Amino acid sequence: MSQAPVRTPLKPLDVALAELLAHALPLAGNERVSTFEADGRVLAEDLVSALDVPAHDNSSMDGYAVRAAECGDPQAWLPVSQRIPAGFNGEALATGTVARIFTGAPIPAGADAVVMQEDCTARAAEAGDASPAVQVQKMPQSGQWIRRRGEDVARGDVVLRHGERLSPASLGLAASIGFGELSVAPRVRVALFSTGDELVMPGEVAPADMKPGAIYNSNRFFLRAMLQRLGCVVTDLGIVPDRLDATTAALKGASQQHDLILTSGGVSVGEEDHIKPAVQSLGELSLWQLAIKPGKPFAYGRVGAAHFIGLPGNPVSSFVTFLLLVRPFLLALQGGTELAPSPITLPAHFVWPKADKRREFLRVRRNAAGGLDLFANQSSGVLTSAVWGDGLVDNPAGRTIAHGDPVQFIPFPAFLA
Repeated sequence: MSQAPVRTPLKPLDVALAELLAHALPLAGNERVSTFEADGRVLAEDLVSALDVPAHDNSSMDGYAVRAAECGDPQAWLPVSQRIPAGFNGEALATGTVARIFTGAPIPAGADAVVMQEDCTARAAEAGDASPAVQVQKMPQSGQWIRRRGEDVARGDVVLRHGERLSPASLGLAASIGFGELSVAPRVRVALFSTGDELVMPGEVAPADMKPGAIYNSNRFFLRAMLQRLGCVVTDLGIVPDRLDATTAALKGASQQHDLILTSGGVSVGEEDHIKPAVQSLGELSLWQLAIKPGKPFAYGRVGAAHFIGLPGNPVSSFVTFLLLVRPFLLALQGGTELAPSPITLPAHFVWPKADKRREFLRVRRNAAGGLDLFANQSSGVLTSAVWGDGLVDNPAGRTIAHGDPVQFIPFPAFLA
């Protein structure tokens, strides 16, 4: 009696990710780009400040620079001895006077506080008076409304570190210490294609004219968008027919000028799934099928000098595996150091009564009560769940969820920023 074939155990996600990242050596070479153009890029050098920010003590309010000890009498009129707008240095503050000052202007020597103009009564210069005057209605505290030199950045500080992915805020920080250009990791060159004779491009065939079994290629759109958000240079190779020769030719051609080949579909075990034999004929396949749901059919290997990642054809499976595996892989190729967002513990406002052998990623969204609601249909083909939801619950294998249980929530914006 013949024995049944031995099935290779499905690989746990954490093990698969570690193996995947072990292959993701940072790409060679860096490039200098305008700070204006560096959003989303990965920094290739530490940024060290050559100056203090702010460069001097300055006012954080429009008002009056004062000596706090001289402002104890709200009926006293204090002469305004000078006017200091932003970008100009004032003179030392004369005893018994105040200085009209504006936000960002340097604090004059001798002043130790700023009083908001709303807390003062101003009087214009009268006949015979050399200057206008004010009454300070609220006794100030020494140091109030003063931004101290270097309180944001001190000279010599490392303000942004090698491997950080640049955000709009970090671009502003780089500019604040004088960097008009930045050294960043090279963009990852990605060849993208889908497999499947059932796939049709939106706009090419009207819904009424779709043949039985045909579906629109949605994966191509969200995968390309996510690659571009990660700063990749994408070559879209379209839809490859479900033939071994066509799949092999597409992989071979894509391997010659790309760092990564990313495919969608064809990585299962059906007779029309040609990715596995095609990759093995050209290179090697070192990772195959994961113990996660959705997303079991996932593959990693090499085709020539290029990395290869094969994603499932079902849209939610493709979407989730991109977030969990492809995104950190691409960031690692760029030398990134923050590869995965941290989950948030929130209460489940739903019941998940049936445990699965695989680690599950459930589409949920936060509600007004501070908990998480579950999308009713968790099928891997229901892309609506990824639009309705605002994140994933990371549910360990073998675990049921009762209403109120704490669960690990990963918001989509943390992945897609």
